[in-house]
Amino acid sequence: MPTVAPLDLQGHVVGVAFLKDVPFFAGAAGTIHRLDHGHKTTEAHDGLLSFVVDEANDTLLTGGEDGKVMRISADGTASLVADTGRKWISQVAAGPQGAVAYAYGKTTHVRLSDGTTREFPEQRTVEGIAFAPKGLRIAAARYNGVSLHWVAMAGQPVDLEWKGAHTGVTFSPDGRFVVTAMQENALHGWKLDAKPGAEARHMRMTGYPAKVKSLSWSAKGKWLASSGAPAAIVWPFQGKDGPMGKAPLELGTRANIMVTTVACHPADDIVAIGYEDGMILAARFADSKEVLLRRPGNGAITAMAWNKSGRQLAFGSAAGDCGVVDIAG
Repeated sequence: MPTVAPLDLQGHVVGVAFLKDVPFFAGAAGTIHRLDHGHKTTEAHDGLLSFVVDEANDTLLTGGEDGKVMRISADGTASLVADTGRKWISQVAAGPQGAVAYAYGKTTHVRLSDGTTREFPEQRTVEGIAFAPKGLRIAAARYNGVSLHWVAMAGQPVDLEWKGAHTGVTFSPDGRFVVTAMQENALHGWKLDAKPGAEARHMRMTGYPAKVKSLSWSAKGKWLASSGAPAAIVWPFQGKDGPMGKAPLELGTRANIMVTTVACHPADDIVAIGYEDGMILAARFADSKEVLLRRPGNGAITAMAWNKSGRQLAFGSAAGDCGVVDIAG
């Protein structure tokens, strides 16, 4: 059984991450906790809504109910990126070349490294944002689809249309696919064809008993793991047409106990699976072999992250139960 370093916080954990092998835990109240030679805290927001890692410079980006976008460094220092005046910042994203995106209402804002900000309005509320892995391009999920904007160039966006509410968006690591989570217990994907004038092709990924709230790409981008079922649903993306016509893997199946969070290992084809009863398993894609990482605990698992070596896994729950699982131990 791997060793677990516990941390008992107050309230819902929005996100977890490692910066330079130091685990960070972001609480919904707005405090960022870290285990760095003891338990240390940074007061970042009056109510925290969003949390991502900016891997380019080993920092965190957070958005809050106070209308602020903050950058948190590895030593816990917080610096202001943007202040929108009490707008709720429920979406933040880290991009290439020091770009930062945040969204509220019907507009995505992209702040470039030189301090200039560009705005990308939509017809409907922006529910999710993500940067493409290459080139300064951003996707905005909204009702009836996704808009793709080139940040540095003027021009009309590429609209990827599919009826329904799209609540989150992600690019595949090679940039060939865009996938959204939908309100109707499904994922939808588009294959981005490189040929000029060609239409993006659709991919429907359905059959979930609940909404998909957690997505994680495998290290080489050949698999996409998802929550929303009593197993981790892992779709194959290694073929030129992605998962079209192929069945997903179902890993870590437990009767009537839902998967709430997934986190793929940084090097191997393994996924950490967090459940609504606080349990965590690791499962291998090749043979579905499972290892118990944490017994059921207090609250559903709401966030997980591996360190860069893949030897430690940080987790947080809806009840404030947090910790680090030492796989090597």
